[in-house]
Amino acid sequence: MSEKTKLEDTQTVSIVEEQPTASVPHCIAMRQSCIPFSHGDTCPCILATVTPFCLFGFFLTSDDVICCYYIYLGLRLSTIHPATLPASTISSATIMPGEGSSMPSHDEETVASTFGRRNPSSDRQAKWLHEWNRIFLLMCAAGLVVDPLFFYALSISSTCMCLFVDGWFAVTVTALRCMTDAVHLLNMCLQLAMTYDATPRSSVEEKDASAGRPMAHSQSYLREKTGFLLDLFIIVPVPQVVLWVVAPAMLCQGITSTVMTVFLISFLSQYLPKVYHSVCFLRKLQNSLGYIFGNIWGGIALNLIAYFVASHAAGACWYLLGIQRATECLKRQCVATDGCRNRTVACVDPMYYGTTRAAMDGERLAWAKNLHVRSLCLDSSDNFEYGSYKWIVNLVTNPNRLEKVLFPIFWGLMTLRQAVLIFLYHNIANYLTFGTIESTTEWVEITFNIIIVTSALLLVTTLIGNIKVFLHATTSKKQALHSKMRSLDRWMRRRNLPFGIRRRVRQYERQRWAATRGVDESEMARRLPEGMRRDIKYHLCLDLVRQVPLFQHMDELVLENICDRVKSLLIPKGETVIREGDPVQRMLFVVRGHLQSSQVLRDGLKSYCMLGPGNFSGDELLSWCLIRQFVERLPPSSSTLVAAESTEAFGLDADDLKYVTEHFRYTFVSERVKRSARYYSPGWRTWAAVAIQLAWWRYKHRLTLTSLSFIRPRRPPSRCSSMEEDKLRLYTALLTSPKPNQDDFTV
Repeated sequence: MSEKTKLEDTQTVSIVEEQPTASVPHCIAMRQSCIPFSHGDTCPCILATVTPFCLFGFFLTSDDVICCYYIYLGLRLSTIHPATLPASTISSATIMPGEGSSMPSHDEETVASTFGRRNPSSDRQAKWLHEWNRIFLLMCAAGLVVDPLFFYALSISSTCMCLFVDGWFAVTVTALRCMTDAVHLLNMCLQLAMTYDATPRSSVEEKDASAGRPMAHSQSYLREKTGFLLDLFIIVPVPQVVLWVVAPAMLCQGITSTVMTVFLISFLSQYLPKVYHSVCFLRKLQNSLGYIFGNIWGGIALNLIAYFVASHAAGACWYLLGIQRATECLKRQCVATDGCRNRTVACVDPMYYGTTRAAMDGERLAWAKNLHVRSLCLDSSDNFEYGSYKWIVNLVTNPNRLEKVLFPIFWGLMTLRQAVLIFLYHNIANYLTFGTIESTTEWVEITFNIIIVTSALLLVTTLIGNIKVFLHATTSKKQALHSKMRSLDRWMRRRNLPFGIRRRVRQYERQRWAATRGVDESEMARRLPEGMRRDIKYHLCLDLVRQVPLFQHMDELVLENICDRVKSLLIPKGETVIREGDPVQRMLFVVRGHLQSSQVLRDGLKSYCMLGPGNFSGDELLSWCLIRQFVERLPPSSSTLVAAESTEAFGLDADDLKYVTEHFRYTFVSERVKRSARYYSPGWRTWAAVAIQLAWWRYKHRLTLTSLSFIRPRRPPSRCSSMEEDKLRLYTALLTSPKPNQDDFTV
């Protein structure tokens, strides 16, 4: 996932003595305010706006500056064609963008995504499917949480001492289950109607051959084990039918203990396949994507959710078996009591909503007033063998639904933890009471306890192992960074490096680790086969290379070779990339950040310009590669580059650039590429700025002389030099002329 930023369409060039000045804003006024030559004062914005288009023309009069500015306005409005301009306004040495020009329209261009070249429609569809898979995985976990809630609908009335179904709680749980089933049904429809194919097709034959793939995918979805049949089975409304049909019918007939058995069997018959379905879906996501939520903490949270769901399911089963034990106690006492029948243990209204008082006849009233039965079965767990269900006695008659749900979950967490502690540390269990597994001789309870202990060992060991792996994956790279930093510090101290260099090295290592997260992409790609490495670099670098206007008009073959040879560079803030006069080792293409280019003109005067995203430096190397050299000597740099901020760039070394220009020379000698190279070259822009400023200064100087009537010209007009002499004189003035007054023009 990246943000799109407009490419900078201007580079402000200024000439100062020591420090660069702030960039001059664009002038957006109308003609009368933008061209104030008739008033005799300078426009504060004309130099910055005209500079990029007056690359190497020599302006002898103010008319040249005016014409160049009108050309700039016309190009910005896309209404002026070079053929419509007067011939006198177009110098033979000036680059004019028209039809076929490589100067891009920066108002429409944006920086592409950093994730490489993809089909936009398939990319959006793949992203949508990935997000849907995440949502569906969370809904699977929600379904595993909802199903055990059906057990809590069974409750015992504290006043009547009878078993009933909580109507409002049953409505809530049924609505939640219908919502999760609806999501599962929607996922089934998407699986059947899915036409997404992750492999791009280019030819018509391949498209025709892949036309039947959606049907083949649907058929495989219908046939596989974890496909359509399993999805259909887990949304069958088994718990709803048991809760709303089977349980009330059985309670009306006085069948009480068997209701819990039916609930448990129906629950396990659908809950275990649902767990299997969720695990298989999770494995599919991991195998296809390698990750689910994209970070380590998402994996830890997923494992904790699994542990919570297991505790919730164990607590719900514990509650169901506990209420069954309490019902058996009531049933035994009912058999031992005269005048009590089995229907007395079941309430008159099996589906109770709490709106009316329960109807009681004489038999039920006598049963409700039996204090001996109440104290034996409901008030205390000491008078009856509850075993591991002794903590549930006061819970089965509790009208608070939230407490009825949370307490079994807490018991499940404590029991799973206690099972591991008993296995690992035998003496710790002597100091703990809640959660301690106590059992009677009843086989159902013993089986339940065995399953709980075994599941606890498996779940806790898996949870601890996964979290340990996740934490190790999180901290291992940081530990490697710290170890590397300590080794660097020891080496720098042993070599007695200055403190400033040490600080720069540490800052660079931290910034590089923050950008790459400790992953050396170059080393990883170097280990792969050549074809795979080329495809990966082409996928990752194409959109970033296309940000460079110089490469926007090249064909795919040239771009593929460039992507195979570019290197990603990270330049810390304040770092000097190259000094003026040093051999140019590589071309730099700025992707993010800014580089400050400075060039010494004369007597301490410096020209500064800022290179932003889309700009490049080292164009001397491009000219050197296109000219056949008798001596292999790298060209000197015409400017000094310093990183104004932390900058990401692509570097193309001299040998790689020479390889590309030699094998694809036809591309680099085209006029469009030449114009783009000149348009975005900081050297050409600096030269144009100097030319414009000197022309403007000469115009102001001549205007001042003509306004003074007592000053006569030094030579008659008939002795004016020719156009060639004026150009030669201006060329000399570019290098030797004194600095103009700051009052005459803007710097």
